[in-house]
Amino acid sequence: MKTRLCIFDLDGTLTDSLRDLADSMNYAIQKHGFPPRPTEKYRYMVGNGISVLADRAAGLDENSDPELKKSILEDFGAYYELHKLDNTRPFDGVRELVVKLGGLGIKLAVNSNKNDNFTYDIVTTLFGKDCFFDIRGKRDGVNAKPDPAAALSIIENAGVEKEECIYIGDSNVDIRTAKNAGIKSIGVCWGFRTKEELMQEGADYIAEIPEDILKFI
Repeated sequence: MKTRLCIFDLDGTLTDSLRDLADSMNYAIQKHGFPPRPTEKYRYMVGNGISVLADRAAGLDENSDPELKKSILEDFGAYYELHKLDNTRPFDGVRELVVKLGGLGIKLAVNSNKNDNFTYDIVTTLFGKDCFFDIRGKRDGVNAKPDPAAALSIIENAGVEKEECIYIGDSNVDIRTAKNAGIKSIGVCWGFRTKEELMQEGADYIAEIPEDILKFI
């Protein structure tokens, strides 16, 4: 069937945001006495939402003081609000891809584990308010990816069949989300994770460059 809806992950798929995420979380954990992590280490920490990112960066677990974690998250949020677009940019070729897909009449959406307000601000600032008909970050009461709840809601709002959808992301979390939603997936190699991870997770297609996505759909 013809593809009528593309659902994109944000960090590592549409945008190269690693430095701003790393700088913001390092600020927050250092404020509480934890050592900063090298930016490259954050490639394997991001993807499951800010709460999990804080756990990984500070080395917290279920026995850690919940007030400490709450404070780290608040400090991260305050800093990231001011610095979320210091270095974050679309990957090369991604803006052109989005324009071409829209020109084909395909509906576009974003499904991120980043907090909803941050997701909306970043997407609309970098891509405008008209490219994506639905922009979903992590919302209260909705489970984070790889739970398919947000993706399924996007599909319902788009008024399309699952066979007409494809999910595009850079990590195993995204491929699992697509599987859990019952739709096909494209793993992208320009993001934060490896081609091997995407293949091992069972991505239906692997895109080496953004232009490859046009070929697949």
